[in-house]
Amino acid sequence: MSLFLLTFFLIYGGTHAYAFFKAKAAIGFGWGTSLALVPFLALLTCGPVLVHHLGERGFEGLSRAAAWISYTWMGLLFFFTWMNLAIDGVNLLWRLGTFLSGKGWVGLIVYGKPAFLALAGLSLALGAYSFVEADRIRLEHVRVATDKLPPGIERVRVAQISDIHFGLMVRHGKAAAIAELVERAGPDILVSTGDLVDARINHLDGLPEILRGIRAPAGKYLVTGNHEFYAGIGQSLDFARRAGFTILRGETATAGGLLRIAGVDDPAVGRFGTPPGRTEEDLLSGPPSPLFTLLLKHRPVATRESRRRFDLQLSGHTHDGQLFPFRILTRFAYPLLGGLHVTRDGGAVYVSRGTGTWGPPMRFLSPPEVTIIDIERRV
Repeated sequence: MSLFLLTFFLIYGGTHAYAFFKAKAAIGFGWGTSLALVPFLALLTCGPVLVHHLGERGFEGLSRAAAWISYTWMGLLFFFTWMNLAIDGVNLLWRLGTFLSGKGWVGLIVYGKPAFLALAGLSLALGAYSFVEADRIRLEHVRVATDKLPPGIERVRVAQISDIHFGLMVRHGKAAAIAELVERAGPDILVSTGDLVDARINHLDGLPEILRGIRAPAGKYLVTGNHEFYAGIGQSLDFARRAGFTILRGETATAGGLLRIAGVDDPAVGRFGTPPGRTEEDLLSGPPSPLFTLLLKHRPVATRESRRRFDLQLSGHTHDGQLFPFRILTRFAYPLLGGLHVTRDGGAVYVSRGTGTWGPPMRFLSPPEVTIIDIERRV
């Protein structure tokens, strides 16, 4: 068993065990019910692995059904777990306080059957809301002032999509909604900052054509995310080309004479082969470009060597946590979590919350977005 799978089963299996013992303590069911529940919970724990193996063996319909069940359950279990952990934390702190003050080991919140049922109901309510939030893509508008636009050009509009994860669960309806939003904004340039596809590319016939129909007079550009490599880099890039994107893998391009666009592979390329292009540092080395330089990079990490040489970096990857309060943990790995950040060296980094979902088909306090960046001449 790989280290990843071992870690997954320890964490996810532990979460199921925690929920099981919470239910047993609150409701007080006996060993008969326990023995009936354990295989069911074990099956749910193995759900994501089952989804993968069903897809590998060609059972696409079963794989999709299993994905909806197992990932929806994962989202609901996430809500139930963090709320219970929060209550346990409050109780522990209160008990410590009362013990140290000499009043005994007294809890603040009584955790019984009513509390358990209330938290289970609240988990269902949050899950239902999160389904709705995940389906409502927002247009986010960002304005960046510059002195580097060509003469006679007052504004260049860039539309950014990121982390859509087309595959088993995110499909044609989402593509059509994204295309409609982008078309309505009327961008000069469309960019995708990685994870356009998921780890499983499942019969997406007709979907690239939806994206190909989006008008962007100065071009469409894409960089890889980690999931392009998980899905198989060959078929991922084929999908991107059929969708009308120019792929930048350690390369630069001049988009309609308006902007200089540089794009680099996701670091996952190191596990799946050798990057075909130059490194980020090599790509941005040399004299500063007279054109506004837009760096496309999946992960929101701005290196010291390159951040002085781009004007704006567009990234994604974090999903802004996707399900609050997971963003609190995500911020430890990626301090540039979401929104616009100005570096000390003058360049700016915009991190998209993502346009789709990964895992649970839910978003909570992190709505999906299509980002419209207006690069305007400084007044």
